[in-house]
Amino acid sequence: MQLYQHQQIKIYNSLTGEKEVFKPINEGYVGMYVCGPTVYSNVHLGNVRTFMSFDVIFRYLKHLGYKVRYVRNITDAGHLENDADVGEDKITKKARLEQIEPMEVVQRYTVDFHNILNTLNFLPPSIEPTATGHIIEQIELISKIIENGFAYEVNGSVYFDVHKFNETSEYGKLSKRKLEDLIHNTRTLDGQSDKKNPQDFALWKKAEPQHIMRWPSPWGDGFPGWHLECTAMSTKYLGETFDIHGGGMDLKFPHHECEIAQNEAAIGKSPVNYWMHANMLELNGQRMSKSTGNTINPHELLSGNNDKMSKAYSPSVIRFFMAQSSYRSVLDLTDEGLKASEKGYNRLMEALSLLPKLTASASSTINIDTWLQKCYDAMNDDFNTPILIANLFEAAKYINQVNEGSQSLTETDLNTLKTSVNAFVFDVLGLLKESETNSGTDKLSAAVDVLINLRQEARANKDFALSDKIRDELASAGIQLKDGKDGTTFSVN
Repeated sequence: MQLYQHQQIKIYNSLTGEKEVFKPINEGYVGMYVCGPTVYSNVHLGNVRTFMSFDVIFRYLKHLGYKVRYVRNITDAGHLENDADVGEDKITKKARLEQIEPMEVVQRYTVDFHNILNTLNFLPPSIEPTATGHIIEQIELISKIIENGFAYEVNGSVYFDVHKFNETSEYGKLSKRKLEDLIHNTRTLDGQSDKKNPQDFALWKKAEPQHIMRWPSPWGDGFPGWHLECTAMSTKYLGETFDIHGGGMDLKFPHHECEIAQNEAAIGKSPVNYWMHANMLELNGQRMSKSTGNTINPHELLSGNNDKMSKAYSPSVIRFFMAQSSYRSVLDLTDEGLKASEKGYNRLMEALSLLPKLTASASSTINIDTWLQKCYDAMNDDFNTPILIANLFEAAKYINQVNEGSQSLTETDLNTLKTSVNAFVFDVLGLLKESETNSGTDKLSAAVDVLINLRQEARANKDFALSDKIRDELASAGIQLKDGKDGTTFSVN
């Protein structure tokens, strides 16, 4: 008997605004689609937070024994600037600025995306389809929508008729927006006059002569709309209706709203039973923004090569920090918060290192079954990782007490504690063991600390030539020293 048969999960459904008991379409199987990155730049740390939330959800469903098909796409065409129907394709623009092929841009940043997620110990999705690999499916989907009367072609472009759709359904049901209240885009832009109404969105865009990425279609050479790809790929791999669709809060409107409309217009069914949205990541209490300089990317956070944090942070500390907040809450990334998480993570790992040394007793003074169910109750309550972590710290207290002899556990209870703690820490939360994540870093830190101490001695002895030599030699090796009021720290470039 699988664990899911004993545990009842409740998921906050963005569509209904309520927590609902999770009942998969097919017992024992879960279909989950999460909107992936547009690969025109290094992956944004806010996106990493979203993907990490669904990585934990994926891990927990697998832990319960579900067979999960997790589909997370790669957008490598069709995503225009400002999420609009006009302007330049984000990938094409990057290719033009760097004078390289668009697929070079795609390859570079897809590799970067995978490297970051591998470093942070993400499980790979079951399927990772690309927009350019599913042009045929998108063209077929557009043809169905036109055939059903919910789209129209103008000058080689095809637009979804939102007003016509709203006669039989409700455009805006996910984002809780009424069509009549939507703000009309009144700017005069290329192609805007082709639409019947400003709210209509592109299913297929005619490629202008200068547009590099283009494909033949019944309506002429062009490229698919951004919203269309997710409808085509999610239904291809998960069915006309599937269990879970996830993404960032910023995708709720218009992207996910358009997905619902496309699916209902083409197939006549609502595509998803449970819509899930991860909230935003802030930096030092403010929205991340390249224009204001209030930004940090994953490489900078991992290496310490930035002016926002005092040091580098390990992948597991970053994971632990993000798991200490509900995926539906706004999370503020701060140096103080990461330092606190690092202390908590180390405290948890110190307790786990004692687990193999514990010995069983004739009786138990701790109710392990009650503790264990509290861990499941936390995750069953819309994947409440902060409460799970609180329960894991409770387990750390038990471990220390048993180690000190003030509490006791029978062999059965001790084995349950060992198995369960390891499962939740490593399999569900995806943390790495201290030896796996820190061994190389610890050795480097120890070596650099020796050189820092030698440099401080040189400066105290007014041997500034030696002091500068140590600093410069480390810099040439990619290790940057930072002198501050609390001493000297370092970062790896």
